[in-house]
Amino acid sequence: MSELHKFIFDGLPVRGMIVRLTDAWQEILKRRAGNTGTGAYPAPVRELLGEMAAAAVLMQGNIKFNGALVLQIFGDGPVKVAVAEVQPDFSLRATATVVGELADDATLSQMVNVSNQGRCAITLDPKDRLPGQQPYQGVVPLFGDRREKLEQLSEVLEHYMLQSEQLDTALVLAANDQVAAGLLIQRLPVTGEGNLAGASNEDLIGLDEHYNRIAILAKSLKREELLTLDVDTILRRLFWEEQVLRFEPFAGETGPRFACSCSRERVSRMIRSLGVAEAESIIAERGSIEVGCDFCGQQYHFDPVDAAQIFTSPGDQPPVEPVVH
Repeated sequence: MSELHKFIFDGLPVRGMIVRLTDAWQEILKRRAGNTGTGAYPAPVRELLGEMAAAAVLMQGNIKFNGALVLQIFGDGPVKVAVAEVQPDFSLRATATVVGELADDATLSQMVNVSNQGRCAITLDPKDRLPGQQPYQGVVPLFGDRREKLEQLSEVLEHYMLQSEQLDTALVLAANDQVAAGLLIQRLPVTGEGNLAGASNEDLIGLDEHYNRIAILAKSLKREELLTLDVDTILRRLFWEEQVLRFEPFAGETGPRFACSCSRERVSRMIRSLGVAEAESIIAERGSIEVGCDFCGQQYHFDPVDAAQIFTSPGDQPPVEPVVH
Protein backbone atom coordinates (compact mmCIF):
# COMPACT_ATOMS: atom_id res chain seq x y z
CA MET A 1 0.00 0.00 0.00
CA SER A 2 1.31 3.45 -0.88
CA GLU A 3 2.02 5.63 2.15
CA LEU A 4 3.24 9.06 3.23
CA HIS A 5 4.86 9.60 6.63
CA LYS A 6 5.51 13.01 8.23
CA PHE A 7 7.80 13.62 11.19
CA ILE A 8 9.66 16.36 13.06
CA PHE A 9 12.76 16.40 15.24
CA ASP A 10 11.82 17.31 18.79
CA GLY A 11 13.13 20.74 19.75
CA LEU A 12 14.89 21.27 16.42
CA PRO A 13 13.86 23.45 13.45
CA VAL A 14 13.74 20.46 11.08
CA ARG A 15 10.90 18.45 9.55
CA GLY A 16 10.82 15.45 7.29
CA MET A 17 8.68 13.16 5.16
CA ILE A 18 9.02 9.75 3.57
CA VAL A 19 6.82 8.54 0.72
CA ARG A 20 6.58 5.02 -0.66
CA LEU A 21 4.47 4.55 -3.79
CA THR A 22 3.76 0.89 -4.46
CA ASP A 23 0.29 0.07 -5.83
CA ALA A 24 -0.18 3.63 -7.10
CA TRP A 25 3.11 3.56 -9.01
CA GLN A 26 2.59 0.04 -10.34
CA GLU A 27 -0.84 1.06 -11.68
CA ILE A 28 0.70 3.95 -13.64
CA LEU A 29 3.26 1.64 -15.24
CA LYS A 30 0.66 -1.08 -15.91
CA ARG A 31 -1.62 1.30 -17.78
CA ARG A 32 1.25 2.60 -19.90
CA ALA A 33 2.48 -0.90 -20.71
CA GLY A 34 -1.06 -1.85 -21.74
CA ASN A 35 -1.28 1.02 -24.22
CA THR A 36 -0.84 -0.67 -27.61
CA GLY A 37 -0.04 2.66 -29.24
CA THR A 38 2.94 3.52 -27.05
CA GLY A 39 4.01 0.44 -25.12
CA ALA A 40 5.92 0.57 -21.84
CA TYR A 41 8.24 3.41 -20.91
CA PRO A 42 11.97 2.83 -21.47
CA ALA A 43 13.83 1.98 -18.26
CA PRO A 44 15.41 5.42 -17.64
CA VAL A 45 12.05 7.13 -18.21
CA ARG A 46 10.39 4.82 -15.68
CA GLU A 47 13.03 5.77 -13.14
CA LEU A 48 12.71 9.51 -13.83
CA LEU A 49 8.90 9.48 -13.78
CA GLY A 50 8.85 7.43 -10.57
CA GLU A 51 11.16 9.90 -8.87
CA MET A 52 8.96 12.74 -10.11
CA ALA A 53 5.83 11.07 -8.73
CA ALA A 54 7.46 10.57 -5.33
CA ALA A 55 8.80 14.13 -5.28
CA ALA A 56 5.43 15.61 -6.26
CA VAL A 57 3.71 13.80 -3.37
CA LEU A 58 6.36 15.09 -0.96
CA MET A 59 5.97 18.65 -2.23
CA GLN A 60 2.17 18.53 -2.05
CA GLY A 61 2.38 17.16 1.48
CA ASN A 62 4.85 19.87 2.42
CA ILE A 63 2.75 22.87 1.40
CA LYS A 64 -0.82 21.67 2.18
CA PHE A 65 -2.11 23.38 -0.96
CA ASN A 66 -5.82 23.24 -1.88
CA GLY A 67 -5.27 22.51 -5.53
CA ALA A 68 -3.21 20.46 -7.94
CA LEU A 69 0.57 20.45 -7.75
CA VAL A 70 2.03 19.72 -11.18
CA LEU A 71 5.72 18.87 -11.58
CA GLN A 72 7.03 19.05 -15.17
CA ILE A 73 10.40 18.36 -16.75
CA PHE A 74 10.86 19.40 -20.38
CA GLY A 75 13.65 20.18 -22.79
CA ASP A 76 15.31 19.23 -26.07
CA GLY A 77 16.03 15.52 -25.68
CA PRO A 78 14.18 12.33 -26.64
CA VAL A 79 11.82 12.86 -23.69
CA LYS A 80 9.71 15.80 -24.80
CA VAL A 81 7.98 16.24 -21.45
CA ALA A 82 7.43 14.31 -18.20
CA VAL A 83 4.60 15.25 -15.84
CA ALA A 84 3.50 14.22 -12.35
CA GLU A 85 0.33 15.70 -10.86
CA VAL A 86 -0.85 15.35 -7.25
CA GLN A 87 -4.18 16.56 -5.87
CA PRO A 88 -4.78 17.76 -2.27
CA ASP A 89 -6.10 14.31 -1.32
CA PHE A 90 -2.86 12.75 -2.65
CA SER A 91 -4.50 11.18 -5.69
CA LEU A 92 -1.86 11.23 -8.40
CA ARG A 93 -1.14 10.54 -12.02
CA ALA A 94 1.96 10.78 -14.21
CA THR A 95 2.92 10.56 -17.85
CA ALA A 96 5.83 11.16 -20.23
CA THR A 97 6.11 11.72 -23.96
CA VAL A 98 9.07 9.99 -25.59
CA VAL A 99 9.91 10.98 -29.18
CA GLY A 100 13.29 9.34 -29.76
CA GLU A 101 15.52 6.41 -28.91
CA LEU A 102 17.02 6.16 -25.44
CA ALA A 103 19.96 4.17 -24.13
CA ASP A 104 19.17 1.90 -21.18
CA ASP A 105 21.49 3.98 -19.02
CA ALA A 106 20.44 7.42 -20.30
CA THR A 107 21.03 10.24 -17.81
CA LEU A 108 18.71 13.15 -17.02
CA SER A 109 20.59 15.49 -19.35
CA GLN A 110 20.58 12.93 -22.17
CA MET A 111 16.81 12.59 -21.80
CA VAL A 112 15.73 16.24 -21.51
CA ASN A 113 18.74 18.57 -21.40
CA VAL A 114 20.99 17.86 -24.36
CA SER A 115 21.77 21.54 -25.10
CA ASN A 116 21.42 22.72 -21.48
CA GLN A 117 18.05 24.30 -22.26
CA GLY A 118 15.96 21.89 -20.14
CA ARG A 119 13.65 23.25 -17.47
CA CYS A 120 11.75 22.07 -14.42
CA ALA A 121 8.41 23.74 -13.69
CA ILE A 122 6.28 23.46 -10.56
CA THR A 123 2.72 24.69 -11.03
CA LEU A 124 0.19 25.26 -8.24
CA ASP A 125 -3.34 25.33 -9.68
CA PRO A 126 -5.95 26.36 -7.06
CA LYS A 127 -8.98 24.09 -6.79
CA ASP A 128 -11.44 26.99 -6.60
CA ARG A 129 -9.79 29.47 -8.90
CA LEU A 130 -11.20 32.99 -8.79
CA PRO A 131 -12.19 34.78 -12.03
CA GLY A 132 -9.02 35.90 -13.77
CA GLN A 133 -6.79 34.09 -11.30
CA GLN A 134 -3.89 32.26 -12.90
CA PRO A 135 -2.01 29.26 -11.52
CA TYR A 136 1.30 30.02 -9.82
CA GLN A 137 4.32 28.62 -11.61
CA GLY A 138 7.99 28.52 -10.69
CA VAL A 139 10.62 27.45 -13.23
CA VAL A 140 14.25 26.50 -12.68
CA PRO A 141 16.89 25.31 -15.18
CA LEU A 142 18.38 21.84 -15.18
CA PHE A 143 21.84 23.23 -14.47
CA GLY A 144 23.66 24.46 -11.39
CA ASP A 145 25.20 27.80 -10.42
CA ARG A 146 28.12 27.25 -12.81
CA ARG A 147 25.80 26.11 -15.61
CA GLU A 148 26.91 22.51 -15.07
CA LYS A 149 24.30 19.97 -16.12
CA LEU A 150 22.50 18.39 -13.18
CA GLU A 151 22.01 14.63 -13.46
CA GLN A 152 19.85 14.09 -10.37
CA LEU A 153 16.24 15.26 -10.11
CA SER A 154 16.79 15.70 -6.37
CA GLU A 155 19.45 18.36 -7.05
CA VAL A 156 17.10 20.25 -9.38
CA LEU A 157 14.30 20.30 -6.79
CA GLU A 158 16.63 21.24 -3.93
CA HIS A 159 17.68 24.22 -6.04
CA TYR A 160 14.03 25.09 -6.66
CA MET A 161 13.16 24.98 -2.95
CA LEU A 162 16.15 27.16 -2.12
CA GLN A 163 15.08 29.74 -4.71
CA SER A 164 11.33 29.70 -4.11
CA GLU A 165 11.19 29.38 -0.31
CA GLN A 166 14.76 30.23 0.81
CA LEU A 167 14.71 26.99 2.80
CA ASP A 168 17.47 24.40 3.00
CA THR A 169 16.12 21.11 1.65
CA ALA A 170 17.64 17.66 1.26
CA LEU A 171 15.98 15.15 -1.06
CA VAL A 172 16.70 11.49 -1.72
CA LEU A 173 14.69 9.91 -4.55
CA ALA A 174 14.64 6.46 -6.13
CA ALA A 175 12.36 4.35 -8.31
CA ASN A 176 12.21 0.95 -9.96
CA ASP A 177 9.35 -1.04 -11.49
CA GLN A 178 7.83 -1.83 -8.08
CA VAL A 179 8.44 1.18 -5.85
CA ALA A 180 8.85 4.93 -6.21
CA ALA A 181 10.13 6.47 -2.98
CA GLY A 182 11.49 9.66 -1.55
CA LEU A 183 12.87 11.19 1.66
CA LEU A 184 12.62 14.94 2.28
CA ILE A 185 14.37 16.83 5.08
CA GLN A 186 13.79 20.58 5.38
CA ARG A 187 14.74 23.39 7.73
CA LEU A 188 11.62 24.95 9.21
CA PRO A 189 10.90 28.57 8.28
CA VAL A 190 11.59 31.19 10.94
CA THR A 191 8.48 32.94 12.27
CA GLY A 192 7.52 35.35 15.03
CA GLU A 193 9.21 38.38 16.53
CA GLY A 194 11.86 36.57 18.54
CA ASN A 195 13.37 34.56 15.72
CA LEU A 196 17.12 35.14 16.03
CA ALA A 197 16.88 38.92 16.09
CA GLY A 198 14.51 39.05 13.15
CA ALA A 199 16.52 36.77 10.89
CA SER A 200 14.88 35.81 7.57
CA ASN A 201 14.78 32.41 5.93
CA GLU A 202 17.39 33.60 3.44
CA ASP A 203 19.73 34.78 6.19
CA LEU A 204 19.89 31.27 7.64
CA ILE A 205 20.59 29.32 4.44
CA GLY A 206 23.29 26.77 5.20
CA LEU A 207 23.88 28.01 8.75
CA ASP A 208 21.69 25.84 10.96
CA GLU A 209 23.92 23.17 12.47
CA HIS A 210 21.01 20.92 13.41
CA TYR A 211 19.62 20.88 9.89
CA ASN A 212 23.09 20.38 8.41
CA ARG A 213 23.72 17.36 10.64
CA ILE A 214 20.37 15.74 9.87
CA ALA A 215 20.68 16.47 6.15
CA ILE A 216 24.07 14.71 6.04
CA LEU A 217 22.51 11.68 7.71
CA ALA A 218 19.62 11.72 5.22
CA LYS A 219 21.97 11.91 2.25
CA SER A 220 23.76 8.78 3.46
CA LEU A 221 20.64 6.76 2.58
CA LYS A 222 21.43 4.53 -0.39
CA ARG A 223 19.08 3.99 -3.31
CA GLU A 224 18.52 0.31 -2.57
CA GLU A 225 17.81 1.06 1.09
CA LEU A 226 15.16 3.61 0.17
CA LEU A 227 13.53 1.15 -2.23
CA THR A 228 13.60 -1.96 -0.05
CA LEU A 229 13.46 -0.94 3.62
CA ASP A 230 10.27 -0.05 5.47
CA VAL A 231 9.85 3.42 6.96
CA ASP A 232 10.46 2.32 10.57
CA THR A 233 13.80 0.77 9.63
CA ILE A 234 14.90 3.79 7.59
CA LEU A 235 14.17 6.25 10.38
CA ARG A 236 15.83 4.05 12.98
CA ARG A 237 18.98 3.53 10.90
CA LEU A 238 19.39 7.18 9.93
CA PHE A 239 18.28 9.06 13.02
CA TRP A 240 18.78 6.66 15.92
CA GLU A 241 20.43 9.40 17.99
CA GLU A 242 17.68 11.97 17.28
CA GLN A 243 14.31 12.40 18.98
CA VAL A 244 11.91 11.83 16.06
CA LEU A 245 8.22 12.64 16.57
CA ARG A 246 5.99 10.97 14.00
CA PHE A 247 2.47 11.80 12.86
CA GLU A 248 -0.25 9.41 11.78
CA PRO A 249 0.71 8.20 8.29
CA PHE A 250 -1.39 8.84 5.20
CA ALA A 251 -2.28 5.47 3.70
CA GLY A 252 -5.22 3.69 2.10
CA GLU A 253 -8.09 6.10 1.42
CA THR A 254 -6.13 9.06 2.82
CA GLY A 255 -2.81 8.13 1.23
CA PRO A 256 -1.24 8.41 -2.22
CA ARG A 257 -3.22 6.54 -4.88
CA PHE A 258 -3.62 6.55 -8.62
CA ALA A 259 -6.57 8.51 -10.02
CA CYS A 260 -7.24 10.28 -13.32
CA SER A 261 -9.56 13.24 -13.79
CA CYS A 262 -10.20 12.64 -17.47
CA SER A 263 -13.82 12.10 -18.56
CA ARG A 264 -15.93 12.03 -21.71
CA GLU A 265 -17.31 15.43 -20.75
CA ARG A 266 -13.83 16.98 -20.50
CA VAL A 267 -12.81 15.44 -23.81
CA SER A 268 -16.00 16.83 -25.38
CA ARG A 269 -15.06 20.30 -24.16
CA MET A 270 -11.61 19.88 -25.64
CA ILE A 271 -13.07 18.88 -29.02
CA ARG A 272 -15.42 21.87 -28.87
CA SER A 273 -12.39 24.09 -28.33
CA LEU A 274 -10.99 22.88 -31.67
CA GLY A 275 -13.98 24.33 -33.49
CA VAL A 276 -16.52 22.86 -35.91
CA ALA A 277 -14.28 23.08 -38.98
CA GLU A 278 -11.38 21.20 -37.38
CA ALA A 279 -13.66 18.51 -35.94
CA GLU A 280 -15.41 18.00 -39.29
CA SER A 281 -12.02 17.79 -41.00
CA ILE A 282 -10.93 14.98 -38.65
CA ILE A 283 -14.22 13.12 -39.18
CA ALA A 284 -13.90 13.47 -42.96
CA GLU A 285 -10.36 12.08 -42.87
CA ARG A 286 -10.77 9.30 -40.30
CA GLY A 287 -14.50 8.65 -40.02
CA SER A 288 -14.52 9.44 -36.28
CA ILE A 289 -12.59 11.25 -33.56
CA GLU A 290 -10.46 9.08 -31.27
CA VAL A 291 -8.93 10.66 -28.18
CA GLY A 292 -6.68 8.85 -25.72
CA CYS A 293 -5.75 10.05 -22.25
CA ASP A 294 -1.99 10.22 -21.79
CA PHE A 295 -2.32 9.63 -18.05
CA CYS A 296 -4.59 6.60 -17.75
CA GLY A 297 -4.83 5.22 -21.30
CA GLN A 298 -8.63 5.56 -21.50
CA GLN A 299 -9.83 5.79 -25.11
CA TYR A 300 -12.76 8.01 -26.09
CA HIS A 301 -14.61 7.43 -29.39
CA PHE A 302 -16.80 10.05 -31.08
CA ASP A 303 -18.65 9.08 -34.27
CA PRO A 304 -20.15 11.77 -36.59
CA VAL A 305 -23.38 11.87 -34.54
CA ASP A 306 -21.47 12.22 -31.25
CA ALA A 307 -19.34 15.01 -32.69
CA ALA A 308 -22.38 16.88 -34.01
CA GLN A 309 -23.99 16.76 -30.57
CA ILE A 310 -20.91 18.37 -29.03
CA PHE A 311 -21.53 21.52 -31.04
CA THR A 312 -25.32 21.59 -30.64
CA SER A 313 -25.57 20.86 -26.91
CA PRO A 314 -24.94 23.53 -24.27
CA GLY A 315 -21.87 22.99 -22.16
CA ASP A 316 -19.05 24.52 -20.23
CA GLN A 317 -16.27 26.47 -21.83
CA PRO A 318 -13.22 24.42 -22.82
CA PRO A 319 -10.62 23.88 -20.09
CA VAL A 320 -7.52 26.02 -19.97
CA GLU A 321 -5.22 23.00 -20.10
CA PRO A 322 -6.71 19.87 -21.68
CA VAL A 323 -5.39 16.70 -20.10
CA VAL A 324 -5.67 14.59 -23.24
CA HIS A 325 -4.60 14.83 -26.82
